[in-house]
Amino acid sequence: MPKRGAQLLFIGILTMTAAVIFLLFYSLLWKTGNLTDLPHLRLGFYNFCLWDKPTASLRCLRFPELEDLGVSQVGLALARAGVYGALVLMLFVPLALLLAWCNKNEGEWQLAVGFLAVASTLLASGLGLFLAYVWKWLSPPVLGSGFLALSTAQAFLLLLLMATTVFPQKALKDKGNPESWA
Repeated sequence: MPKRGAQLLFIGILTMTAAVIFLLFYSLLWKTGNLTDLPHLRLGFYNFCLWDKPTASLRCLRFPELEDLGVSQVGLALARAGVYGALVLMLFVPLALLLAWCNKNEGEWQLAVGFLAVASTLLASGLGLFLAYVWKWLSPPVLGSGFLALSTAQAFLLLLLMATTVFPQKALKDKGNPESWA
């Protein structure tokens, strides 16, 4: 692989990594984990508010009431751990990628790939588990920008995983050529 092509591919991988981190921050911190935030419905990893007809207002529910509705406290905790764990792991990916690139170390590159694989698994399982519990109150038209950001982050994570597993194989072909190392 030519020197310039490898550098552009690496920059693309770093850019997509930054995009995933931004999407996760946007959805989980800026939007406070809310997948829908409407005047009559607010559902998220920490907010569970449904419209109360008698009072004509949004009523936020806590856990004794949520368990009566079929939302498991353990299941919701696992969903939270999954999505927020993905965010934490993604913060380590750029460092591992930069160290691998600068040191020409395949082990460090594999560490970054491992972080991406675990983050992707955590995000998909956390989001899937949460949606399984709240789907009876949701429909695709009411899903908001928080859900779109998490879904896009998951798609980008899968693309990153594919790119990072293919990239070292192409770079290793020129490993014996010192001109390709820069």
